[in-house]
Amino acid sequence: MSDEPQGSVDEGGLVDRLDVIEEQPLAARADAYAQLHEQLRRTLEGDDDHGRN
Repeated sequence: MSDEPQGSVDEGGLVDRLDVIEEQPLAARADAYAQLHEQLRRTLEGDDDHGRN
């Protein structure tokens, strides 16, 4: 049995995305992190509203 929740965020994809953000100029990073934050928030709240498939 695994401790990893079903339907979890693809950690490899998240790490890759964070690497891309870190390579951007400082001014662009804030916007990129804000977009990522919003996407993660929607994903997490969506799981609470609709349950897991």
